[in-house]
Amino acid sequence: MDLSWSHQHLTRRRTLAAATGLAAGALLCPGPALATAAQYTNPVIWQDFADIDIMRVGDTYYASASTMHYSPGAPVLRSYDLVNWEIAGHAVPVLDFGAKYDLNGARGYVRGIWASSLAYRPSNRTFYWLGQIDFARTYVYTATAVEGPWSRLTTISTPYYDAGLLVDTDDTLYVAYGNTTISVAQLSPDGRNQVRAQEVFRTPSSVGTLEGARFYKINGQYYIFLTRPANGQYILKSSSGPFGPYTMRQVLLDLRGPIPGGGVPHQGGLVRTQSGAWYYMAFVDAYPGGRMPALAPVTWTADGWPVVQLVNGAWGTTYPSPGVPAPPRQVTPMTGVDTFDGTSLKPRWEWNHNPDNTKWSVGDGLTLRTATVTHDLYWARNTLTHRIQGPTSTATAQLDHSAMRDGDRAGLALLRDSSAWIGLKRDGGATRVVMVTGLTMDGNWNTTGTGTETASAPVSGSRIWLRANADIRPGAPRPGTFSYSTDGITFTRLGPAFSMGNDWRFFMGYRFALFNHATQALGGAVRVTRFEVSTP
Repeated sequence: MDLSWSHQHLTRRRTLAAATGLAAGALLCPGPALATAAQYTNPVIWQDFADIDIMRVGDTYYASASTMHYSPGAPVLRSYDLVNWEIAGHAVPVLDFGAKYDLNGARGYVRGIWASSLAYRPSNRTFYWLGQIDFARTYVYTATAVEGPWSRLTTISTPYYDAGLLVDTDDTLYVAYGNTTISVAQLSPDGRNQVRAQEVFRTPSSVGTLEGARFYKINGQYYIFLTRPANGQYILKSSSGPFGPYTMRQVLLDLRGPIPGGGVPHQGGLVRTQSGAWYYMAFVDAYPGGRMPALAPVTWTADGWPVVQLVNGAWGTTYPSPGVPAPPRQVTPMTGVDTFDGTSLKPRWEWNHNPDNTKWSVGDGLTLRTATVTHDLYWARNTLTHRIQGPTSTATAQLDHSAMRDGDRAGLALLRDSSAWIGLKRDGGATRVVMVTGLTMDGNWNTTGTGTETASAPVSGSRIWLRANADIRPGAPRPGTFSYSTDGITFTRLGPAFSMGNDWRFFMGYRFALFNHATQALGGAVRVTRFEVSTP
């Protein structure tokens, strides 16, 4: 896997083209964090949450992440200690940016929600999400609680690429953005329009590419935190206001990360704890699983530059836990059992593109009615995805398939640009459990393989348990294996191990995915009565 910054950047641009909320006036050199014997281990979240923006509001920490073509988009994570996180909601309820996000005549793979920004505005007690879509325009969403409801505040004609939103101490809204050429925009007081934009920094050729802006005001100084993909982090500082001039300093370069075989921690954000300690949350390229958040303490030089605290010359695998007040409650685990009770999906779930909401329901399990007639899973609507927990985890789905119709295909996939699945094929009135591999897309995200059946067995009755195990540790062999059960106790392996791909260009990591689509006619359905993600 070539993750050199120059190769990744150039290919990324070709591919993509076809928190704030830090307390202003914070001390630059705070005292040490509260003494504690506890430690945390990196990655703090071994799930795919990339391009992190992070902030604190009171005693609560929030972070946002990229989701590309998954819907709802822009998950908002919540923590009380910077180490244990839950998914609280999504800032973009639906990707209503064109028909391709509905799998309607076109597809939005590797489009949609890229690096974006999350901020909190104390003056109106409102959360803001800001991000550009398809190099065309920028969208701003707001909510008074991160759980939602989130609503669109405005659309701005300037596409703020890899933006960082700053709420200044005088309540003015600024956006830092750009690739190599970094600019700052000032928004109108209501946040609906741009009133000024200016180039503030041009990256020296000796550095190459800088992007992924995060915008801060700390102790009266303005900082733009930038990544050099995928191996470095730099920071700009201005003592003369948000429009500069700025000077640059390297924060890290080619730093060994905390995941064996993974990449250099980069592209994230800075946050200050209640006690005055500072931390940097970055992500680590760790495919096939994706990009995993890692946390490290930060100190500041006397002249106001951040320094990441290392362990034996590397980003530490462990550090002392942040000294913060005891959390008011336990966060909701990102793994475990879901029986799909209630009236809505839990925030851990995201659809592959926007769903057809007339073709699914929850309450008595998850009912997936066929929404697409296709032989291509990448075109099938209402495929529901769940991040894989690293380094290894197992997903088990209990399925009632009594309402399937001839030609229907339903099951549990390891979904990415190279995919495999275990599931059911209903043909000629008979049902078989099958393992299918060879589902592939090319670099333009066009389907190049719709899958080949590699193993099968007849099944009877109306219930089956499907299981996928995923080892997402970087390196070889990255196996995914599949099995099934007719009683929920004894599982039978089906088919060979599937080697998950580890190329970075799809950006998102592998996911567990539940699907049901037709190849002949609509009308069939399956019901998932229980889904569990477990770790060893």
